[in-house]
Amino acid sequence: MNTSSSSASAVSDVSALSRLAQFHALTKPRVIQLIVFCALIGMVLAVPGVPGWPDVRQALTACAGIWLVAGAAAAFNCLIEQQIDAKMRRTAWRPTARGQLGRPLTLAFSAALCTLGSWILYVWVNPLTMWLTFATFVGYAVVYTVILKPLTPQNIVIGGASGAMPPVLGWAAMTGEVSPEALILFLIIFLWTPPHFWALALYRVEDYRKAGLPMLPVTHGNEFTRLQVFLYTLVLFAACLMPFVFKMSGWLYLVAAVGLSIGFSGYAWQLWRNYSDALARKTFRFSLIHLAGLFAALLLDHYLV
Repeated sequence: MNTSSSSASAVSDVSALSRLAQFHALTKPRVIQLIVFCALIGMVLAVPGVPGWPDVRQALTACAGIWLVAGAAAAFNCLIEQQIDAKMRRTAWRPTARGQLGRPLTLAFSAALCTLGSWILYVWVNPLTMWLTFATFVGYAVVYTVILKPLTPQNIVIGGASGAMPPVLGWAAMTGEVSPEALILFLIIFLWTPPHFWALALYRVEDYRKAGLPMLPVTHGNEFTRLQVFLYTLVLFAACLMPFVFKMSGWLYLVAAVGLSIGFSGYAWQLWRNYSDALARKTFRFSLIHLAGLFAALLLDHYLV
């Protein structure tokens, strides 16, 4: 009798842990980490010098609220794209795509995260940050996921505005306003997004075609997309110099920005001139290094120079 009870308890514990892992997967943790990191950079740059405890507390609270709302948007995205995700190897593992989490439960989870995150931001940070974060939720979860992604090959370009918001949210959290410096950070991510995602779309083109999504490689072909990736990295290169030009940063950042941008443009040039799936994967991975390295350099420059 005791053995049966212990076994049932163990099964229950495993089931609870499994369900918790499924909800965690809905929030797209790796994407959320990058979002919160970029928001944190905006917070740090908005505060001159070394922050005091009130600033640290404000930043941590804002990060928690932004994480919750961003997780809600990711979960809502999984809900809307359940059928599409099931057709693509890259996303077929998601709990919604596998039918492990039902639509009502996923919707309730998304709504709960969004409500809690918005409440934290409104009460403990400031109303501007809450409204900007909620607008970002609507932009990604509704405008991009529901409207743009299935209708236009420019979905990544237009929808990239939502993905570029984290530094603006961070800046607003600490200052209660949106300054030109915050918009420069926004511009960098906005221009980084198309070459980042199109590099992925190039070697996942059959997945997107099978799912019926009008990604640029599907609608305009491989060669045209490769050219667009290269051209965007050149425009991005110029944008990455703006923090130095506008005296947001010093020489440490400039050296890092130039090196990282040359690397990204170099990968894009090779991709344009001599395509392979392996090179597209390398370009995609380097794009992540590029953005993370760029913002890490801004952080170091802020304190060390």
